[in-house]
Amino acid sequence: MIVGQILNGKAITTTEGIAPDATVGEAVAVLSEKRIGALVVGTDLDKPDGIFSERDVVRELGRQGASVLAQPVSALMTRKLVTCKPDDTALNVLEKMTQGRFRHMPVMDNGKMIGLVSIGDVVKARLEELAMERNALEGMIMGH
Repeated sequence: MIVGQILNGKAITTTEGIAPDATVGEAVAVLSEKRIGALVVGTDLDKPDGIFSERDVVRELGRQGASVLAQPVSALMTRKLVTCKPDDTALNVLEKMTQGRFRHMPVMDNGKMIGLVSIGDVVKARLEELAMERNALEGMIMGH
């Protein structure tokens, strides 16, 4: 399975974003309200400046305490984005996420972000793919 297929199969197709100068508190409110794990950061979400995740908040809350909520998102966001393309395989994306220890990856096409995949999206797609392979093999063994 490829990333483009994963994007097409997602129930939620919009990518939530936030401006770099928004406060961490504002970002946390969006994460909570939307029940999501990350926000794309930028003034133009087609060309993201970074990504802001729950992990960023928790890590800095542990270090700094509640005062972190008043800081701008740009102070905590991950700036060095690891991205993928629509024709990348699910397995390739899982490897990158596992090696980099992150859970959200922007999907870029011709320099423009076209979506965001989470590790949950990719694992779900991979499990569906494995189930189809299993069913095909069972069908061959049973003579169907």
